[in-house]
Amino acid sequence: MPWWQRESIEQRQLGAGIQQQHQNGVHHQNGVVEVKKSSSMSAVAKVFLATKRRLRVDPNRKLHFLYEPGKQVSSALTLKNTSRSPVAFKFQTNAPKSCFMRPPSGIIPPGDTTIITIVKFVEQPEHDQEKKSKDKFKVVSLKVKQGTEFSPELFDEQKEFVVVERVLRVVFLDPQSQSSEIEKLKKRLAEAEAAQQAQKKLPEERSQVPSTAGGVLEDWKEQQKEKRLAKQQVEGGDSL
Repeated sequence: MPWWQRESIEQRQLGAGIQQQHQNGVHHQNGVVEVKKSSSMSAVAKVFLATKRRLRVDPNRKLHFLYEPGKQVSSALTLKNTSRSPVAFKFQTNAPKSCFMRPPSGIIPPGDTTIITIVKFVEQPEHDQEKKSKDKFKVVSLKVKQGTEFSPELFDEQKEFVVVERVLRVVFLDPQSQSSEIEKLKKRLAEAEAAQQAQKKLPEERSQVPSTAGGVLEDWKEQQKEKRLAKQQVEGGDSL
């Protein structure tokens, strides 16, 4: 075959190949292959949506405790679900033997707020002036469907959708100081105590209502949930 016919055939084949690549979203410019921006933007959007925070954590950086060596001290924080779907959460800590959370995990309905109480044992310092702590708490979340029952396996089964909401560092406060942070801590603890008291009244009110088949089932579910929470507290929570 003459060379000019071979060249014509090769040009037609090259043109058809480039046209097909344009349809697939691939462009050639100065010898460089580029992908359509729409597909890359779509990938970026997916990553953004997957990592978007679902909970508002307050406080969101530091978790304050009174510095009282040899005693158990408490702190509190709030978790508000700012999304349109139920959100499962759980805590992780690098000090599971000296800390526990109440509750350590659960599911928050859309728009609702949960108050968490954290109890920590303050060890005796090795040095007289040592008041710093390396302890940290991580809050992770997972979007779930309406009616989902919480279980620790949820986070293992859907690891790719788990979001780290916040990592909070433990900071000690001098009980003798007049710091504004102490007043904020006292207010949070008072709110947490009031929420716990309100929660305790719910079983009493339920017991005054005649039981039905559905009511018995709900009571059984509630008892199973309380047993799981108690077991998690005994185990000391997850580690970072």
